[in-house]
Amino acid sequence: MSSRYILAHDIGTTGNKATLFSEDGSIVGSTFSGYNTNFPLVGWAEQNPNDWWKAVCETTKLLIQNSKIDAHSIACVTFSGQMMGCVLVDRDGNPLRDAIIWADMRAEAEADKLRDALGMEDVYQITGHRISSSYSGAKLVWVKNNQPKIFQEAYKILHAKDFLVHMLTGEFATDYSDASGMNLFDIRKKEWSSKILQAWELDESILPNVFPSTHIVGGVTQKAAQESGLIPNTPVVIGGGDGCCAAAGVGVVSNGDAFNYIGSSSWIALATDEPIFDPEMKTYTWVHLDPTKYSPNGTMQSAGASYQWVRDQLYSNEKQLANQQGGNVYDFMNETVASSPPGSNRLLYLPYLMGERSPRWNPDARGTFVGLHITHNRADMTRAVMEGVTFNLKVIMDSFIKAGVNIDKMWVLGGAAKSDLWKQIFADIYGVEIMVPHLLDEATSMGAAIAGAVGVGILKDFEESKKWVHKKETIKPIQENKVVYQNLYTTFNQAYEQLVPVYEQLARS
Repeated sequence: MSSRYILAHDIGTTGNKATLFSEDGSIVGSTFSGYNTNFPLVGWAEQNPNDWWKAVCETTKLLIQNSKIDAHSIACVTFSGQMMGCVLVDRDGNPLRDAIIWADMRAEAEADKLRDALGMEDVYQITGHRISSSYSGAKLVWVKNNQPKIFQEAYKILHAKDFLVHMLTGEFATDYSDASGMNLFDIRKKEWSSKILQAWELDESILPNVFPSTHIVGGVTQKAAQESGLIPNTPVVIGGGDGCCAAAGVGVVSNGDAFNYIGSSSWIALATDEPIFDPEMKTYTWVHLDPTKYSPNGTMQSAGASYQWVRDQLYSNEKQLANQQGGNVYDFMNETVASSPPGSNRLLYLPYLMGERSPRWNPDARGTFVGLHITHNRADMTRAVMEGVTFNLKVIMDSFIKAGVNIDKMWVLGGAAKSDLWKQIFADIYGVEIMVPHLLDEATSMGAAIAGAVGVGILKDFEESKKWVHKKETIKPIQENKVVYQNLYTTFNQAYEQLVPVYEQLARS
């Protein structure tokens, strides 16, 4: 029998990454095409959906050519996409304006209207999410209020991947994971919430039909085949939002499985049989790619961003030298930090450089060093940043444990997973085994490919997809470090509570 391949497109913020997977989950090839983000005003962020389509066509053709495969052997095309966007299209699927993307925060007044009408807690219990201008619903209402002509012409609101699925198939659809990033979706019933639609004065007809991530939406049309290099009628599987795809891509598919992604921001995500509704609304819940599961999540703002800040402020000479010599400044930073003991000589860092989302939900919070002494040096400060980020993530993890989830191991992805020192800090502060996947940078694409493989029957179910995920290493906690961190963790949380009124005063002054 000839080989079959899965083509996964990962529609990110900076560009589209196309990856070709074989039937056993190994990577055949990968290619990338970038596009721009426009910032028309402060707090606004937009992209042209046609740039996404152009990137998909470019990468598809290039990947087929470079991999030297027959396009007939592609079993399906599938997607992972940036979430919480707003693409308004007419009946023919033409964009009526640039897409308002996840980073856009213009719709504060619209979010406030929903909060006044229903209250934060009610919406959290329906959607699994707090009310926020980040989500697609508020963005849609902003267009309704501020660009009524465009809104009247709009036939559907789509997400990034949904627009591309329409370009390939002519169909309008979304999946449960992206639907759950709109502040409009009842995650228990898996249907649009009439209560929220009513409060925002929206008609359900503007929303696409919702399916599991494994759903085959349709086949590639003749027109799309000519533009993309695909074969007509190739099955197109809807796929999911990028955060949920990353979870599936590291095998976080069974109840209690967990992973921690560290980029500029960072999140901890689980797979659970039921949504988790935190009493203090510290965390939120997506619907998983597996429609029988949920993906509770907590995202902090300044994780890798804190480490980058330290790099730029304390290691600017080394960074310049590394750039000149083709080295890596992070290697030098890790060597420097090794001279500071666990606990950074009793120095704490509160990682709130851009306010905080989960677990604090405090826009006034600020980055803070607590306990700074004349004997402290940059090694201590750098280590304190690594530890402070990890302490903050432990607060998210603990809220899941309080909800009854048993977490005994954690996958770690992103830049921090390349630092041996930081991986050990994760193990010691979390008190669990840390696992690093073999394909560190491919989790999101892998998750999309898994949805596609389940959709077309290459994989029986998501549980079987675990055989695609290979572990590179396991890091166990060191007992004496655990004890140091348990004591400091209590102080870390006390320090935040004590500083809340100070942060408030600084924000108002």
